[in-house]
Amino acid sequence: RFRPVIHKFDAVICRSNRLLMAANELRMPTLVTEQYPKGLGHTVSEIDVSNLAAHGGGVFEKTSFSMLSPGVQSHLAALGDKYTNFVVCGLEAHVCVQQTTLDLLEAGKSVHLCVDGISSSSHTDRAAGLRRSERAGAVLTTTEAVMMELIRTKDHPSFKTISNALKETKLSP
Repeated sequence: RFRPVIHKFDAVICRSNRLLMAANELRMPTLVTEQYPKGLGHTVSEIDVSNLAAHGGGVFEKTSFSMLSPGVQSHLAALGDKYTNFVVCGLEAHVCVQQTTLDLLEAGKSVHLCVDGISSSSHTDRAAGLRRSERAGAVLTTTEAVMMELIRTKDHPSFKTISNALKETKLSP
C-alpha cells in the first residue's frame, strides 16, 4: 500500500535488503515490524523476512507507531541487555521511525538512522522526522557506513561478502 505514495520507495527496499544481508552475514538479530498488516499489508515481497529467527530476530505486528510494541519488548528482553545499539531503517521518518527512535533513546539505547533507507510520503515530513530524531540524540548515517563500521577492516572474514553486496546494490544517481 505504501509503494505509490512513499518518496524513493525502491531505495528503501534496496537499503533495507543491504542491512538484512549484512545482519545475516554477521549473525545479528533483525527485528521487522509491520504496521497493522490486516489493513496495510505485510512487508513487501522484495524483502525476504522468512529467515529472521535464525539469528534471534523476527517479524512483529503492531498497531502503535513505535516498533517497541509489547511483542518486540518481550523479544528484546529475552535477548538480554547485550544489544545497546540499534540500526533503524523503514517508513515513515516522521511517524514510526521517529517514535521508535524516541522510545529507544528513552530506554538508554543508541540509535543509528540509515538515512538512505528511511523515507516518508513527502520531503518535508522526512526532513522533519530525521531532524527531530537527530536532535533527540540519534546518529544519522548510511547503510554503507554502518556495514563498514560493523566489520571495521578489510581483514574481517565477512569483508568480501559485504563489499560485494555494496557493489551489487548501488543505486543510480
